[in-house]
Amino acid sequence: MHFCISHFAHFAQLFRSLFAPLGLLALIACSGCGSTNWTAADQRTKTPPSVADATLSTPKVLLFVGNGTSSGDVSAVKTILGELGLSYATATSSQLNSMSETRIRAYRLFLMPGGNAVTISRYLTRTTTTNIHNAIVNGGMHYLGICAGAFFAGHSTYNYLSLAGTWFNFYPEYFSGVRKAAFEIHSANGITLDQYWQDGPELKGFGEVVGKYPDGIPAVVETHVGNGWVILSGVHPEAPASWRYGMNFTTPVSADNAYAKTLVTAALNGTSLPHF
Repeated sequence: MHFCISHFAHFAQLFRSLFAPLGLLALIACSGCGSTNWTAADQRTKTPPSVADATLSTPKVLLFVGNGTSSGDVSAVKTILGELGLSYATATSSQLNSMSETRIRAYRLFLMPGGNAVTISRYLTRTTTTNIHNAIVNGGMHYLGICAGAFFAGHSTYNYLSLAGTWFNFYPEYFSGVRKAAFEIHSANGITLDQYWQDGPELKGFGEVVGKYPDGIPAVVETHVGNGWVILSGVHPEAPASWRYGMNFTTPVSADNAYAKTLVTAALNGTSLPHF
């Protein structure tokens, strides 16, 4: 996940390795509104296809729902996909492990939601993460990583994707004891939105900066990785209203969710967003 060029760097990696599971574990407890891969009128009676159902045509999006993901965030992401009218399939850890690189490449976008990146990596084989990496870099598949999904895109001693040549640390507020907050995220187009943050990463040194934390540290980034297109977010624009308890937001949940839809659409289509 990083290059060990000194004892200090080695200590920094060790520190993060010890504490990352604790920090990201909090995301698993998130709650959110459920949804499925259908319109609002249909979502109570239909469910999205699983990759195990080979009789269905391949949808555009593959949403990972396996071990280590937050069930609340999976539900929140499903809501966004449903409101966008996007077809998607879901894959558990075992289902993803059974997929070949060719089968993974059949999807246009791989979407990794929040949760615990370390746990996610432990339930996937090295072959699986290599297949995903190659599907993006060589096959041109796109990738959207939210919070843990952004961590998972980095380089690490864990079984991460290594789409970035460096590891991503927690945003500094984490080390001050802040575990969740409403942070002003500044976009390059001049728009500022309060976004839900929970143990998310800072995204220094990767691609173009689309959004910044209040102190200017990258919060949302985008870039080409080989033939693929990658967007990473350290915050949760998909967060439902129920996650806002105990925090003060100056922007409505509808505005934040609209931004989540912007990220999904840009990641799906390989569209560059305004960047600094």
